[in-house]
Amino acid sequence: MPLLDYLANGLIFSSIIVLGSIGLSLVYSIADFANFAHGDTMTIGAYTALLTFGAVGSLGGAVLGLPFGFFVALLAGIAVAALVAVVTEWIVYKPMDVGSIGMLITSIGIAFIYRAILQLRFGADFTRYDVGALRPIEWLVPYGIRITEHDVAIVLSAAILVTGLHLLLQHTDLGRKMRAMADNPELARVSGIRTDRVKLWTWVIGAGLAGAGGVFLGLYNQLSPRMGFSLLLLIFAAVILGGIGSVYGAMLGGFLIGMINQLMPILTDYGIPIGIEYAEAVVFVIMVVVLLVRPNGIAGEAT
Repeated sequence: MPLLDYLANGLIFSSIIVLGSIGLSLVYSIADFANFAHGDTMTIGAYTALLTFGAVGSLGGAVLGLPFGFFVALLAGIAVAALVAVVTEWIVYKPMDVGSIGMLITSIGIAFIYRAILQLRFGADFTRYDVGALRPIEWLVPYGIRITEHDVAIVLSAAILVTGLHLLLQHTDLGRKMRAMADNPELARVSGIRTDRVKLWTWVIGAGLAGAGGVFLGLYNQLSPRMGFSLLLLIFAAVILGGIGSVYGAMLGGFLIGMINQLMPILTDYGIPIGIEYAEAVVFVIMVVVLLVRPNGIAGEAT
């Protein structure tokens, strides 16, 4: 497989990791705990899209090989993932006073509950969205790049969502409050910022992006109740590598982790027999090496 093809696939996979990483970093920076249910929130978005697409998939028209109904299903996946996260925050996380470690362990339990409910409804088998398989884009094949219009849709959609988040953080009152609260929650509170409302929107945005990432992961690969959980360690690696609590660090970390993961076969091509099955181990070795040099991650703690 040519280098350009590896890079193209790395960009697609990175787009999914970035969406998951941003959400995890946002929630960590505001709610102050590592949410292990984040991967399963991605899965909820994916299965919501599966149900919605089954109901509205016949909508006419298509963009990049995807029916309009798929984008309706994407919005539904984002909305339901955000709703489930907010309800969980209200019912479970908010009333608890157990510290960061207690919240982390609680979120592991929440992840099991999410997964069990999905498995009860959909079973444990793999499934796919009912969209036709596409041939690689013909004009890219001579360059050794074999990606489909669906892959392009994933990258473009992720770029739009990330750009939207950047504009929100930098150019809206809510974004400024979110950054202030992430930097210093106590100072934000005494400054008159309604922190409960900011935290609510953080859950909505973080889980919504996770839902979108789950939908794209299902389109890129397959759907299964463990799909989000299987990706969770890579997402944590991206957040830690970029710098815990830094949204822009999470973007950079997600991009690097996704690219490294997909570029692993290059080593085999150049005579280093490390297969793709060892990609996650190599990713974590690189993460540890970087943290030995920069303990706070590439982007430190700034948001």
